[in-house]
Amino acid sequence: MANSPLIFPLTIILLSSLSYAKPTTTNNRQPPPLTTDYYAKTCPRFHQIVQTIVVPKQSTTPTTAAATLRLFFHDCMVGGCDASVLIASNAYNKAERDQDINESLAGDGFDLVTRVKMALEVECPGVVSCSDILALSTRDLIIQVGGPHYEIKFGRKDGLESKATNVEGKLGRANMTMNDIIRVFESHRYTFREMVALMGGGHTIGFAHCKEFQSRLFGPKPDPSVHPKLAERLKAMCANSSSDPTMSAFLDPISAGNFDNMIFKNILNGLGVLGTDQAMASDPRTRPIVEEYAKDQVLFFRDFARAMEKTSVYQVKTGNQGEIRRRCDAFNNHPKGGKSV
Repeated sequence: MANSPLIFPLTIILLSSLSYAKPTTTNNRQPPPLTTDYYAKTCPRFHQIVQTIVVPKQSTTPTTAAATLRLFFHDCMVGGCDASVLIASNAYNKAERDQDINESLAGDGFDLVTRVKMALEVECPGVVSCSDILALSTRDLIIQVGGPHYEIKFGRKDGLESKATNVEGKLGRANMTMNDIIRVFESHRYTFREMVALMGGGHTIGFAHCKEFQSRLFGPKPDPSVHPKLAERLKAMCANSSSDPTMSAFLDPISAGNFDNMIFKNILNGLGVLGTDQAMASDPRTRPIVEEYAKDQVLFFRDFARAMEKTSVYQVKTGNQGEIRRRCDAFNNHPKGGKSV
């Protein structure tokens, strides 16, 4: 999913298809389950504090929602939703965030989680995990930009490992074929419908650096599927990207920043900025789903919400499988980058 500048209460589905980390407790008891009221006694103002930071941050920096959603997905797809992508590299360890596919993750997402964590450490120190902060912040930001509500359960622990070598093959890349993209999503046990919903949801508010799509514009063989007017606009935007690699474009050129189903209408009309988005409109396995979502925003919102609920509990750590970090970019007692593989 690209980074660069959900309203139905639902229950988690397809639990049987999810991979959970095996408990490591010595007494063979299952780790405690995630619950919606996990912090009711230990940090009762958890959600309120998150809101006091999330709402103004998105208002003043409109790319925050897209950046945080992408950060959340990139975290969950590599070893589960355990905030491992937030760990900073050091002299002993190259962390996930410094693998090439993560280098373009926008700073707005990292900054938001840091701000929330600092506020929560004042209110209830050592209680709320960075992974729970990221999960709730993502959901609330999606709602703030017009997307659907979905249920979030809490009690995740922060992971004890973050290695760049764990990332490759876990995330889709902009230059992949549809077969490759499907293979990545299938490895995480997503259906075609879930894949289309998640890609559309991430990209309806997402943005990408010019380097992610400029090969479709400038050759050596320009992509004929790009609408001429869109190609003209993107060429102008990316003309100086070689000297300024931060130049980017919204992936939904019609309703940028609004969480809606417009991106599906766009790609049916050749207005997909990324080749992987446009491919969803031509591949026979995904085009029927794209057409459904283009006609029915309620259906898209429902499916996206379900897919996000599924994502939010992917391989979570609970009990003694992780820790509550004091700061989100560093392990508490693992200065060399975490446990051994």
